[in-house]
Amino acid sequence: MSDRNSDDDQCAPIAFLDGSASLQPAKETIPGRRHKAQGPRTIALTEPAESVMTHFTWNAPITVTADCFIAGALHRMIAAGVRALLVMRGQIVVGLITSYDIQGDRPQQFQNGSGLACYEDIEVGQIMTSWEAVPTLDVPWVPLATVGDVLERFRRRGHTHFLVVEYLEQGGASVRGMFSRTELQRRLGTTI
Repeated sequence: MSDRNSDDDQCAPIAFLDGSASLQPAKETIPGRRHKAQGPRTIALTEPAESVMTHFTWNAPITVTADCFIAGALHRMIAAGVRALLVMRGQIVVGLITSYDIQGDRPQQFQNGSGLACYEDIEVGQIMTSWEAVPTLDVPWVPLATVGDVLERFRRRGHTHFLVVEYLEQGGASVRGMFSRTELQRRLGTTI
């Protein structure tokens, strides 16, 4: 994933059901703001789910390109203070890469199966979760859910992130936000 330029900060990802996605201008993006600043306030399980969601309307998602080396992607995560990046090929959202993907077994498994000699030669697109397999939650579910509902989804499914997706009449899906298991744990003051 190569670094996004500042012009991309005014865009929100749109993912189409055929597996492709493009960027469309966001409505209320705050320029220069990468991710939501969270206070140390502990939250209750009965609070609205939106209180722990990163809204891409206000906070442009951090992205990486599929051909970026995984060490560069991990560095970008550390610099941005996040654990997941949307993966792009040009203007198309093609997947999700997490710090767990990079620091877990995936690189070694890929390296063993591909014959690559060096870990440093592995690209994001080779170990990411492809768009079709990215765990998602529908936008209409979010306002009806509580923090406890999100916690239960993470517990049942074992994912580290959920993208919040709004399906469009013209056949696409707009990525509106993300839930992070780590952020949820931090805000609850517990582990999942």
